[in-house]
Amino acid sequence: MPMHEKAPPVLNTAQTQALQTWLGQHVAGAQGPMHLTRIHGGQSNPTFFVDFPECALVLRKQPPGPLLPSAHAVDREYRIQRALANSGLPVPKMRAFCADAQVIGTPFYVMDKLAGRVMSSHALPEIEPAQRQAYWMAMAETLATLHSLDWAALGLSDYGKPGNFFARQIARWSRQWAASRTREDTHIERLIAWLPAHIPKGDDTRIAHGDFRLGNLMFHPSEPRVIAVLDWELSTLGHPLADAAYSAMAWHTPPASFDGLLGLDLQAQGLPTQAEYLAHYHRCSGRPDRVAPFHLAFSLFRFAVILEGVRARALAGNAAAEDAGRVGDQSAAFAQAAIQVLDGV
Repeated sequence: MPMHEKAPPVLNTAQTQALQTWLGQHVAGAQGPMHLTRIHGGQSNPTFFVDFPECALVLRKQPPGPLLPSAHAVDREYRIQRALANSGLPVPKMRAFCADAQVIGTPFYVMDKLAGRVMSSHALPEIEPAQRQAYWMAMAETLATLHSLDWAALGLSDYGKPGNFFARQIARWSRQWAASRTREDTHIERLIAWLPAHIPKGDDTRIAHGDFRLGNLMFHPSEPRVIAVLDWELSTLGHPLADAAYSAMAWHTPPASFDGLLGLDLQAQGLPTQAEYLAHYHRCSGRPDRVAPFHLAFSLFRFAVILEGVRARALAGNAAAEDAGRVGDQSAAFAQAAIQVLDGV
């Protein structure tokens, strides 16, 4: 699992005691002394290891304070991962969901804690160079598997609105920008005007993870194999090329901007190019269409707005992580990267 920090806990003593009681009543094996540890790295829903003598869990909850509409939907995270349990896509086993905010201040869910690795960087410094490309290709294969699933057969027909995905998403994230903006950004304004007028023809609806990136995958302890796809907060029914483009954003920003790959000697470090990564996704998915500049610009725009929301929560004092202000400040870099994609067309 990800590294954890010694930051002050989000839960107070009374909430921690209430959590222990609730888990003891709803989760098999969750008895005896409880050890609660905040997981470092997440910028949205606070996440914890919850360890008992005979049970190891992960808890995800909403952050405290006022939230943007439809944001931090832990109920949706829990629902989709339960639906995917026997689909062939690896996800943790869901154990219980609590809608009662009186227990720890917000709704939350718990799932099994897995033994694996979440990579620290897109450059994969912990992996031997000869093995690095295999990890990125495993990521592409996992995304193709997700997009092959029959969402209706999995009971997810009402999980989103089929069709017209990009028009609805551009409108949604434009509203989110208006609701969370803390600064002026001419790049964002240009994207809000450009994107609706350049939506590619054709449509498709698949399960879209919404935040499919290397840091949201757990790999086998020693093999280039994905054992769990994590963090489903932004999942919906959507266009698969939105996920594919989003997963390729690292090639558009430098290491200083959310750990990008731009400017690195990819060949020397054993890392694939964006073209190689996306080609493998397309081979595995069998899709006739391809990720285009529109999809990349849309994904970079969307992530810029997400990061602006992180910055807004940091300024409001209800961010999920201590470094939220620093992370949120990178919103402008992603808006600029989206404009560079457009200018290269």
